[in-house]
Amino acid sequence: MGLTVLAIDAGNSKTDVAVVTADGEVLATARGGGFRPPAVGVDTAMDDLAETVTRALTTAGLTSVTHVSACLANADFPVEEEQLAAALHARAWGTTVTVRNDTFAILRAGVTEPRGVAVVCGAGINCVGMRPDGRTARFPALGRVSGDWGGGWGLSEEALWHASRAEDGRGAHTALARTLPAHFGLPTVYALIEALHLDDIPPLRRHELTPVLFATASGGDPVARAVVERQAEEVVAMAVVALTRLDLLSEETPVLLGGGVLAARHPQLNDHITHLLTERAPKAVPQVVTASPVLGAALLGLDRVGKREGAQERLRRYYGV
Repeated sequence: MGLTVLAIDAGNSKTDVAVVTADGEVLATARGGGFRPPAVGVDTAMDDLAETVTRALTTAGLTSVTHVSACLANADFPVEEEQLAAALHARAWGTTVTVRNDTFAILRAGVTEPRGVAVVCGAGINCVGMRPDGRTARFPALGRVSGDWGGGWGLSEEALWHASRAEDGRGAHTALARTLPAHFGLPTVYALIEALHLDDIPPLRRHELTPVLFATASGGDPVARAVVERQAEEVVAMAVVALTRLDLLSEETPVLLGGGVLAARHPQLNDHITHLLTERAPKAVPQVVTASPVLGAALLGLDRVGKREGAQERLRRYYGV
């Protein structure tokens, strides 16, 4: 069989696995549920992951591979990467194991070499960068406690904050006071707050308010537009810091924009990001990446074991990019 890679992209909501040869041939894929060690413990999370991995290996006709390339949610600090790498190694799925935060998968999926910066804005926000020599840049990305602002969840809360203050008189007028409750068929922000507090509206449905924020901003509402522009500022701030740390500000460098909020290509948000990058990092080349992150995990694995000629192109064709 030769050199093989088990690529794992495990996020909070779903897990994708692929078994790939050094030629870039995909022998098998599998999808499973989310990977949440902080919520269920490392052992239980690994047991859940094992079901998905076993399906892929069985389909590929293998019991183990040369290298496991795992890009995992909640691998935010080196100590967590080491803990998760040890847990994966104990499963004996591969001779060697590398664990990275799952944001690295999105970055590698969008570049032809391991060089660039990626900002991911989904439920939260994160940024990573890498160079071919192995240097990386990253942030803890634990929310406000680590200095982060925004992401889908944060944007929905910010929209609610402004709408609440507009309705009761503490803040400036904004159409959000009408559009947010109307999304749930409610007459006022007060009614929406009550429904959320009493769980008449499940907490997870708060994320539905983020597209409402963008629609309200597109309608010209100044408060909503200011929130969207603040998100663009945060995206660019992270990207510029990562580029600076890696000494890439003076070189033409891809800046990948991923995650649900950025992949939706909201014109005001993405255009403002491009404008700010032009001012602060003129050599940056922004582009939205929608490729499957497991492609990035696989390419990182092939970078490690040594991919054969044409392997990257073959793998990208398989994933439609």
